[in-house]
Amino acid sequence: MSLIISTLLILAYTKSGSIDFHYRIAAILTLLISVPTYSATNAFYKRHSYLAGLLRLSLAWTFTLTCLSTISFITKSSELFSREVIISWALVGYAIQTPPYLLLHFLSRRYHERNSHHFNSLIIGSDGVALKLANKFIEQNQFPLVGVVSASPFEDAENSPLIVGELTQLRALITQHNIRRLYIALSLQDAQRIEALYIDLLDMNVDVVWIPDLDSMLLLNHSVSEVGGRPAIHLNESPLTSHPTAAFSKALMDRTIALTAIVFLSPLLVIVALAVKLSSPGPVLFKQQRHGWNGKIIQVLKFRSMKVHDDEHVQQASRHDTRVTRVGRFIRRTSLDELPQLFNVLHGDMALVGPRPHAVAHNDYYTDKIHAYMARHRIKPGITGLAQISGCRGETDTLEKMQKRVEIDLDYINNWSLWLDIKIIIKTPFTLISKDIY
Repeated sequence: MSLIISTLLILAYTKSGSIDFHYRIAAILTLLISVPTYSATNAFYKRHSYLAGLLRLSLAWTFTLTCLSTISFITKSSELFSREVIISWALVGYAIQTPPYLLLHFLSRRYHERNSHHFNSLIIGSDGVALKLANKFIEQNQFPLVGVVSASPFEDAENSPLIVGELTQLRALITQHNIRRLYIALSLQDAQRIEALYIDLLDMNVDVVWIPDLDSMLLLNHSVSEVGGRPAIHLNESPLTSHPTAAFSKALMDRTIALTAIVFLSPLLVIVALAVKLSSPGPVLFKQQRHGWNGKIIQVLKFRSMKVHDDEHVQQASRHDTRVTRVGRFIRRTSLDELPQLFNVLHGDMALVGPRPHAVAHNDYYTDKIHAYMARHRIKPGITGLAQISGCRGETDTLEKMQKRVEIDLDYINNWSLWLDIKIIIKTPFTLISKDIY
């Protein structure tokens, strides 16, 4: 960041012979915005390829510039800055980041490879989890894995070349293969055996890592941390609380894009509002209570696409629903009816990307029928989402359709990142031609 900020100040000084106050403020804002942005996009994550890393670096820089532009637009201070300086800074700023990034990326990967490949490893396990873990290690090729030590008989153990022995042979295998790290892939029920193994191996000079078998549990954004000096396994945690810096970047991106979209789409919003008003008697906006983040009730806005009717018993729109007006059918088909939700995003009730919010009545109906249904509210609901770009759109007239949508929503929460949000936003326009939108 020091290179980027220095470049801005040098360009400003070269242009006018001094560094004006507004350029100093811009430098401070750049620092404040870039730190969470580069962190959220994992721009410096060593396991990315060089190309993926450069793309993320470009994304982080572009988002930083977008935030600065939005702030200058809102504060009406853009005329204070020289266009020549800003354009030059935008181009030079990315260029000067590239060489240090490539060098640091290269050195980091080389250091990691040199050190990790010095440790021969073994996995101790009692079922297929150990074999899955072994295959994952081999696929990632992070360190030399000697094989799996069976803690109890495996099914078809003789057919697996990964199994190198039994638990009774462990000490001999450690000495024979110069093992420096052991991974214990046993379940919580085997706590006594894990403790006995740990104590028994204290004199063997090996690193012992316990990887609990939690496959039988439905985990949500799980992670490991330290609480009060003790290791803590987070089985269920919202990404918005477990990654506060990234969550701040998401909120900043959401509101920035929402505000920009509202400004640029205001003529379209007015046209659609007039069309809805003229199509049938009733209000322009349709307001409905739905569940938001952590189950909080929010009021979601949409352009009204149906004739005014009794909404006491909530019923999903079907393909040939007679309640839908002619204008309503068009705006539903093109998803223009969703545009007022930009104001929900601006208010903070929703996000651009997240699980789609369902009517409260629908949630009450599905809660007892679909396992972990309400877990999809562990993140803010979105205008679009992973389920929508994956083909899960339209009426959920069967339990299986809703089950599939929930599975994808939970997958989104477990794998959430700012980069994933951006990819979903980019892909969303290409899903608007789906035949399931009505």
